Amino acid sequence: MLRPLTPEQAEFWLQHILLGTLKNESRTTRSVLEAVPANKADHRPDPASRTALDLVRHIAIAEKRFVETPIKGMFDVNATSVPETFKTPAEIAGWYADSFTQNFEKLSQLKGEQLAKVIDFRGMFQMPAVGFLELGLRHSIHHRGQLCSYLRCMNSKVPAIYGESFDSAQAKQASQAAR
Repeated sequence: MLRPLTPEQAEFWLQHILLGTLKNESRTTRSVLEAVPANKADHRPDPASRTALDLVRHIAIAEKRFVETPIKGMFDVNATSVPETFKTPAEIAGWYADSFTQNFEKLSQLKGEQLAKVIDFRGMFQMPAVGFLELGLRHSIHHRGQLCSYLRCMNSKVPAIYGESFDSAQAKQASQAAR
């Protein structure tokens, strides 16, 4: 378990460190989800791997669950699912972005007591609610990297993540050359 946080520390962590990071990372996550071509969403690099669409769903659902943990005051493994009507990576990415926007406003209004509350993670460990946001970031970043490795195999373009990717640099050069 993380050492206990005071409400002031938890609120500082959210307001001055996590909110801006969450907003930036969510834009990046959306661009990676949208980069999965619908006609290749069943791609998997190995029979033991998830399909690209399964990975898109997993990233969207898990991130929503982690962001909602401090809002709800509990980690709810059954709370979130992508509506069955959303079948393509682009549709799921849109759902993800809408969910994030709705939750971001609620998250930004949380007070220190809610953020410092110790929450159990599936009986394995406990941490302050605000810590679930950091855990969720790491989880999403991990799976985004996994999904980006799929993109290359699907002949798709890898979007810029932390600075330009090869593909975004190529697109930038082509755009400048066309001027």
